[in-house]
Amino acid sequence: MTKLFVGKASDIPHGKIVHMTIGKKKDILVVNIGGNYHAVSNLCSHEGLRLHEGRLTGKELVCPWHGAKWDVTTGKLVLFPEKLKSLRSFKVSIENDSVYVEG
Repeated sequence: MTKLFVGKASDIPHGKIVHMTIGKKKDILVVNIGGNYHAVSNLCSHEGLRLHEGRLTGKELVCPWHGAKWDVTTGKLVLFPEKLKSLRSFKVSIENDSVYVEG
């Protein structure tokens, strides 16, 4: 696995959504929830649209397009009228105030 630098932990305050694209295949969303950092796929499993423009309410990420909700700490679907796949989650590590995602 490759470690990918996201940014400084001090630059990602509680409730902030950061997204990054790696190559043509990986689009990742990173959030800080109470000092714990989580990373999931930035692509909605309903229509494949980008989620970073959505809103974060507690630990729930709301898709800006169709209102689906996922738990960003697990990637699991919380609410939507039809069953959708979970978002892929990624391991996050912090080293000397730097946030990394393993992908």
